[in-house]
Amino acid sequence: MDLKLKDKTALITGSTAGIGYAIAKLLAQEGAQVYVNGRTTERVNEAVKKLQQETGSTNIKGVAADFSKVEEVNRLLAEIPEVDILINNVGIFEPKAFEQITDADWMKFFEVNVMSGIRLSRVYLQKMLEKNWGRIIFISSESAINIPKEMIHYGMTKTAQLAVSRGLAELTKGTHVTVNAVLPGPTLSEGVGTFIQDLADNQSKTIAEVEDDFFKEMRPSSIIQRFVSPEEIANMVCYISSPLSAGTNGTALRVDGGVVKIIL
Repeated sequence: MDLKLKDKTALITGSTAGIGYAIAKLLAQEGAQVYVNGRTTERVNEAVKKLQQETGSTNIKGVAADFSKVEEVNRLLAEIPEVDILINNVGIFEPKAFEQITDADWMKFFEVNVMSGIRLSRVYLQKMLEKNWGRIIFISSESAINIPKEMIHYGMTKTAQLAVSRGLAELTKGTHVTVNAVLPGPTLSEGVGTFIQDLADNQSKTIAEVEDDFFKEMRPSSIIQRFVSPEEIANMVCYISSPLSAGTNGTALRVDGGVVKIIL
């Protein structure tokens, strides 16, 4: 299927690995000009080089920015003043007992996971409205609905993203701009892969055994009973990024393997 993304410009935050990288790769394969983002120039350059080799596209550039630092966000906005597609993917997570989550932890998670998308959308949305076309997508999580007791601060930020996404969509009424959220389930991204490997090492188990235990004990409601792949998330995101998805606005789309036990 031609997603009609040729000549569209996309910025994917947090895209040197995992879900963001998979999204950048698929958008590049569809002909979009892609901006890859990470915290360090070294990581960004490595990702750009790898993506160019894998896709054959020369329309892939990189911009380093740490979204916990406002000055670096402002520098990114100056370097990339306008985009057609904004994928607010950057995010952090950390299992931590509630009583051990400090005020600084709460603020750090809100700054990176929520304010990153707000700051970029505040600039890009208005320009999208002026040209009457654009896509903003927040990569939230099933944890926005099923708040995990082992990382409540993370779940809070994912719920906040849904509120921001829906609110921004209300501002697009009658235009060809859309704002949506995508809710991945437990995904085998770089960070999760490291977490699972650490558990396997500490418990003297195989990765397969740890994955099986995880879905039995932590996410028993999963229908697919496995981690979602970053590529499966990217498939949904790239469709929502395309002109073909014009009828979908202000919604939250789940790619969660059936973890969330609700119909709507």
